[in-house]
Amino acid sequence: MTADSPQATGQAPSIDGRRFRAVADVVGGEIVPETLFTYHESDGEIWAEYAGGAIRRGHLVGTRTGDTLDFRYSQLNADGETNNGHCVSVISTLPDGRLRLDETWEWESKPGSGVSAVEEVSEGF
Repeated sequence: MTADSPQATGQAPSIDGRRFRAVADVVGGEIVPETLFTYHESDGEIWAEYAGGAIRRGHLVGTRTGDTLDFRYSQLNADGETNNGHCVSVISTLPDGRLRLDETWEWESKPGSGVSAVEEVSEGF
């Protein structure tokens, strides 16, 4: 491990290529445990695609500073409606080594806000 590696600095590892699911239905949101997120990360930029449950297609884009993600999301739901919002997530490492994102979000296209969490899924999910 080098002095500037994420583990040496106390920062959680990269989220690049990792997949996440909600730990529960999100009150006031449209994300459910069936929604699968695939994250990407490069040079402080993050982005993801997601779908499942009430979401036909979703995308997010933003930045990572330390263990904090700050991004905007835009999605198309099963009713054909588009919505977007802003989210700040904090990355932590679970006891089994998987990552968790604790999220504080707010719609920008309609009223509503909340908190939620997504956890990394194992390979066999």
